[in-house]
Amino acid sequence: MIPPRIPLTVLGGFLGAGKTTLLNRILTQWRGRRWAVLVNDFGAVNVDARLVAAQDDTLISLANGCVCCQIGDDLGDALMRVLALHPPPEHVLIETSGVSDPWRVAQVGLADPALALDSVIVLVDAEAALDQDGDALLRDMVRRQLQAADLLVVNKCDRATAEEMEALRAWLDHLVPHTPRYETEQADVPEVLLHAPDLEHPLPAAPALLPSGPAEHGYLFESWDYATPHALAADKLRALLRDMPAGVLRLKGLIRTDRHDAAVMQFAGKHGSLRRADAGCTVQRAGRVVAIGLRGQLPRQALQRAFDAANLVDLKGLFQSSE
Repeated sequence: MIPPRIPLTVLGGFLGAGKTTLLNRILTQWRGRRWAVLVNDFGAVNVDARLVAAQDDTLISLANGCVCCQIGDDLGDALMRVLALHPPPEHVLIETSGVSDPWRVAQVGLADPALALDSVIVLVDAEAALDQDGDALLRDMVRRQLQAADLLVVNKCDRATAEEMEALRAWLDHLVPHTPRYETEQADVPEVLLHAPDLEHPLPAAPALLPSGPAEHGYLFESWDYATPHALAADKLRALLRDMPAGVLRLKGLIRTDRHDAAVMQFAGKHGSLRRADAGCTVQRAGRVVAIGLRGQLPRQALQRAFDAANLVDLKGLFQSSE
């Protein structure tokens, strides 16, 4: 049996945007998922020694099942090393250098058939981004990074004034108007933004009041789900992926279509895919799709209409060839 492909996330952003802070959060604070994080410099990732289960010159294994691997001179070799681990990682994240194009790094990662690109996430320094764009030597690189992103994480918002934030938002609206973004400080990013939604345990769908103090991540997001025992029209699903309603940050589904007896549908940021599920992956009684968005901004009615329109109620005999 061919094992399922491992999701790949590429993390980009200019020097000082907060990538290392986010990597530390992933490795030491998040629970329940085995991450393999590929970094440029071990020394910058200050992992608590008490959490280290094993270490050599290029790989740190943590007690929580995560690993941190130094890329060195060859990204391909580093990927081969983490993919050969037993058990294998459940998600691979590659940190790009501050002056590299994250999309080019994503293409290198996708050369391995064991990986499936999940998303390209780029951090933006709220305090410094406009100054960087004003530097003729940096402008092209900064803008290429922004344009590569499926999701922008605007970090260090606490260090920018209200006027600076207003100018930054206007600049991003102009450069990348269709790329969703999340504003935060100290690289405090909810895990739901870095991997596809859980089909078994989605976020609460009902609106909830925001707490009076700092908002917990669970209050910031909501989910919508769709279940059907029928197959869905693949052409209509692909049309939806090309023109996803604004407000959907992530979407994942395991469904039947008129072209697949089991298919995986995914969307992150601004890219989506519909492909045959890996061998051994089957749709049981009902296919299911889960979408995640910021609370109050998830386009529930538009999603419901789109999936209802794609629902093929009578497909008698359609899958006889696969039985």
